[in-house]
Amino acid sequence: MDGKSKPAPLAYQNEPFLNSPDGRILRILAEYAEPLSRFRREQIQDTVVFFGSARFCSRLDAQRNLLGIEANAGEGASLEQQIQLKRALASVNMARYYEDARRLAFLLTQWSIHIPARRRRFVVTTGGGPGIMEAANLGAQEAGGKTIGLNINLPAEQAPNSYITPSLNFEFHYFFMRKFWFAYLAKALVIFPGGFGTLDELFEILTLAQTEKLAKRILVVIYGSEYWSRVINFQAMVDAGTISEEDLDLFKIVDSPEEGFEYLREGLTRHHLVPQPRHVEAVPEIAKTNP
Repeated sequence: MDGKSKPAPLAYQNEPFLNSPDGRILRILAEYAEPLSRFRREQIQDTVVFFGSARFCSRLDAQRNLLGIEANAGEGASLEQQIQLKRALASVNMARYYEDARRLAFLLTQWSIHIPARRRRFVVTTGGGPGIMEAANLGAQEAGGKTIGLNINLPAEQAPNSYITPSLNFEFHYFFMRKFWFAYLAKALVIFPGGFGTLDELFEILTLAQTEKLAKRILVVIYGSEYWSRVINFQAMVDAGTISEEDLDLFKIVDSPEEGFEYLREGLTRHHLVPQPRHVEAVPEIAKTNP
């Protein structure tokens, strides 16, 4: 032996360290820097984010599922089959939201890809999974545009849907970094019927807007008054004094893809395409970096 030690691994090539608690800050930074690099490479200036239930499916798939359950159940359906039938009927009813998300994403993308700009504007973005996410990615793809999927690594694996632009298919470990990328480039949110995750995203952005913590105007479209009027009573919050009457102006409730598109087109044009007067008040440095 010559007495010489083997070279130690470079810190950024030391996998045990990178995967340790001490390497967490590097993993967090990677979930900021790597998407940023790809967004720049793909010339993504800003996005419109679609949220909604991962449990909805297309009308065709819902009807096929219902027919299959009805065929298996027959007249003497068991309790479990009755529950399956009830859920299948609900799925057929809610499939209209899948189709509407697909249509709205198509209309928005068809318009946005013809905006004269150096970079891509108002790119349809989702959480990358099934349901409303799949529908919006599909609609954007059908219109000939790029479309983004910000997936999350979960114990029950959520596979990315097949309609995401491959170069814009992301996988996150940290929920808060995924949520950062939902909000950072967004100029609008479209909230379709959904569960806890959808409510979380909706109220987080409404809270930031209400407390004036956003350095830009983010349009919020809540889709489906029939569903949302049963889930949230905004007027009751006003009546109780927990929010102001003016807070109802932070969002717009719509009931058709065409209504949603017209609201988005008008608002995005007015707030983000027409040159805005310069403000003299100080803007936080992080806000100044926002495209």
